[in-house]
Amino acid sequence: MKVEILAHRGWWLEAPQKNQVIAFERAFAAGYGVETDVRDFNGRLVISHDMAQTDAMPLERFLDIHHAYGKPGWLALNVKSDGLHAALGEALLGAGIDRYFMFDMSVPDTLHYLKHGLTTFTRRSEYELGSSLDAEAAGIWWDCFEGAGDALLAGSALRSGKAGVLVSPELHHRQHDEVWRTWRDDIGGASGRSTLMLCTDFPEEADRFFNRFGADTVLNDD
Repeated sequence: MKVEILAHRGWWLEAPQKNQVIAFERAFAAGYGVETDVRDFNGRLVISHDMAQTDAMPLERFLDIHHAYGKPGWLALNVKSDGLHAALGEALLGAGIDRYFMFDMSVPDTLHYLKHGLTTFTRRSEYELGSSLDAEAAGIWWDCFEGAGDALLAGSALRSGKAGVLVSPELHHRQHDEVWRTWRDDIGGASGRSTLMLCTDFPEEADRFFNRFGADTVLNDD
């Protein structure tokens, strides 16, 4: 099955490019989806992982960039503030976005997203073993903070029967090569139709490894 690629905060080559125009353009030009962070600042929705500053990119600019490249891939919106569901839903509807999901909201806020029919993912990790909201959610964000369960994520995601996102180990400053090999074996034996995504700092490498691999495919371990 095809693994949909989510470039983590865009396809950046240097850390200052994260969540910046250059990283979003590079990801969308390659046809990848993007994971990014949304919060409010002075009454507007902006792109910012940490506390927003006056130069934070407006959400509208991000959506315009996505549109300019033909709206490729999925948009994974990590919601950093409560109370944004109405404004976010309106912005996505206005931009004609249908391949998106929101995640990481507080539980009370998640209820609002579900109630208003917005595509919502819950999450699981070694600290979050499942939620009664999983049944209502469109998919699950599969994470592992400490590493002991990295190798198990793909199998767990496939067995869930829902759309899923695997969080690649490098997002938590761990090596990804052996984990990717294990995941590829699990995915290669799957016959389900559920959407499976990978959120990664190495989108081109991941796409080549999972979707265009051959016998000579190797990982760049640098």
